[in-house]
Amino acid sequence: MELGISLASASSLPPTAAGKHLIARARAAAAAQLDSLTLGDQHLVGPPGGYLQNTPALGRLLAEWTGRPAGCLFLLPQWSPVLVAEQVGTLACLHDDQFIVQTGLGGDPRQFAALGQSTDHRVSVFEEGVRVVQGLLAGEVVSSERFGFEDASIGLVPDRPVDWWMGTGADSGVRRAARFGAAWYTGPGKTFEAFRASDEIYRSACEAHGTRPRVMMRRDALVLSDGPRAHALAADRVERGYRGLRQDQLLIGSPAEVAEQLAPWAEAGVQQVVVRTMGIEPAVDLETIDCLAEVRSLVLG
Repeated sequence: MELGISLASASSLPPTAAGKHLIARARAAAAAQLDSLTLGDQHLVGPPGGYLQNTPALGRLLAEWTGRPAGCLFLLPQWSPVLVAEQVGTLACLHDDQFIVQTGLGGDPRQFAALGQSTDHRVSVFEEGVRVVQGLLAGEVVSSERFGFEDASIGLVPDRPVDWWMGTGADSGVRRAARFGAAWYTGPGKTFEAFRASDEIYRSACEAHGTRPRVMMRRDALVLSDGPRAHALAADRVERGYRGLRQDQLLIGSPAEVAEQLAPWAEAGVQQVVVRTMGIEPAVDLETIDCLAEVRSLVLG
């Protein structure tokens, strides 16, 4: 099993400090030799706080992160697919390793409206968006009646194919990922029992479509050399409300404890766990990333 990192882009820090902390976490993740680095996709976050937008932020972080995959989440129904292809093509040409396109449907009507989009027909818009972006990134000339353009193409075509991960918790979503030949990217709250049921659907759909099953999982974590302190900090944060998650849905404890918590997921066929630090304070985030190096070593055996 591999360990990657999704850097939380939302921050309650002052803007400049938020940017510096994002860079510090990327540097720590590179030093820990984690297997991938990705950023999320949200809009209209704050105040208080704010959200460092993914494509410009990743362009800066690629100066700190080399030799391993990197990428962004795009909630595709909120985006022009031509813009996504251009952004991905640019970032992929700046990077020296594979680029990951993580995708999802999104669901916040306020965000959709602010970006000039609608939540209506999200699935069909998503699927057409994937078709368009994949075609453009393959160097094809693409037309789309839904998006209202003909004979579009881009010049910055990545040297290597991008890797597609589709984030979903729904059975229809895992079937869609299988149909498109994408990795299934399961969310941070998935219980083991629910995961096994969806995983069976995904793998059966991959077999039916002749695609290769690949399973990735997002998990929030607080890992410290002092395991009891990690549990205490996490319990306090969860008690005050943390992303709608319970403590048993998080990776919490010392590196040895967290490696043990990951073992059942590895045995179940999860190929990469993408960790997000809990943002309790910058020093705790950085220690968590440092400790993930030991977790990775233990998981790899």
